[in-house]
Amino acid sequence: MLKIVKLTLIIIEPIIMLQQYRISVIAFCSRPQIGLISFFLLCFLSGSTVFSQETVVKYLSGTDKDHTKNWDFMVSSGAKSGQWTTIEVPSNWETQGFGTYHYGWEEDFSKNEIGYYKYRFPSNPTWKNKTMKIVFEGSMTDTEVKINGKIAGAIHQGSFYRFKYDITKLLKKTGDNLLEVKVSKISADTSVNRAERMSDFWVFGGIFRPVYLEITPQTHIEWTAIDARADGNFVMDVYTEGKLAHGYVEAQISDLDGKLVGEAFQAKLDHKSGKVTLNNKVTKPALWSPEFPNRYQVVVRLRDYKGKIIHSKVEKFGFRTAELRRGEGFFVNGVKVRFKGVNRHSAWPTSGRTMSKEISELDVNLIKDMNMNAVRMSHYSPDAHFLDICDSLGLFVIDELTGWQKNTIPASDVNYLKKWL
Repeated sequence: MLKIVKLTLIIIEPIIMLQQYRISVIAFCSRPQIGLISFFLLCFLSGSTVFSQETVVKYLSGTDKDHTKNWDFMVSSGAKSGQWTTIEVPSNWETQGFGTYHYGWEEDFSKNEIGYYKYRFPSNPTWKNKTMKIVFEGSMTDTEVKINGKIAGAIHQGSFYRFKYDITKLLKKTGDNLLEVKVSKISADTSVNRAERMSDFWVFGGIFRPVYLEITPQTHIEWTAIDARADGNFVMDVYTEGKLAHGYVEAQISDLDGKLVGEAFQAKLDHKSGKVTLNNKVTKPALWSPEFPNRYQVVVRLRDYKGKIIHSKVEKFGFRTAELRRGEGFFVNGVKVRFKGVNRHSAWPTSGRTMSKEISELDVNLIKDMNMNAVRMSHYSPDAHFLDICDSLGLFVIDELTGWQKNTIPASDVNYLKKWL
């Protein structure tokens, strides 16, 4: 059996959150005037605490290639180098007229380019008693982050992978905070260079995916993994951070219109590991397949021993069972599947690796129009919105970690793969 593991995506969805306060989802959707009045009245009566248990996202950059913010910037060499100016973020600096273009087969990395970024953002009194993390969806490649002159954590290496730092103790209580980011186009790790800097595609530099603050309660749900099978069995691992001695996790499945599916279910939290596994059974679920990509959603709530909601998240998923049967082939929901697909790069002529949800929708619809059912990520992980659109429109995804072109595993390091995972 193949276990379908899905990393937590941050979804702020007012309609689902209002379920906690017993406001009808159907009424909210079908009678928007009444729904909006109820919503704002609820905010007023509750002291504007409706969203206090949700993950709040504050973008420091723009959100995609068409919606950017200007940061202070200087590149060390190449075009427009050696002086402070501004650059759009997210972006690859080459597409903004900085540095030098080069292709991955060129193995002369003696002329490494370094980009220096600065951005100021104000503190907010609502951040008190919250956990504050800064999240980078993607940066090429070695990335050093400072907040108010102090290092946020170890230098991140690898271009295509989300990384984050807990900066709670580095932020000022009042006034402006200074974010400084140093990005090296070439990595100090030779295995990273062999995997993604010396490969058969264009090599870019810069903060090319969004940067944002992730604001949560001090005790919160960090991520989840869902295994929802075609027979209706539902297993969900929930990983938490923070201290909660006698808490529990509760979940409620619904369809995407908010109609509840079964009863809520729960399990006690192991406060030592911070992990809990939830189990449930759904009778005759609508299954996910490329032809009929039916999806559900689950609201996950972390509660204390009194039942108070500490933190909650919403995850979307599909019921499906994937099997690789020896000598027979690949089966989904008991039906043999033949993959018909294409390779896809995250690339756009005017913006390099910086993409948008609209481009993801364009590409997925094009693949579906060609009567295909699969896409291979060549040769690195894509934007999160691309994966979500594949799931919603019905495409199998073969995801990749960069490194297929060369043997990047040191022969002497038998634990190399384990360290990466």
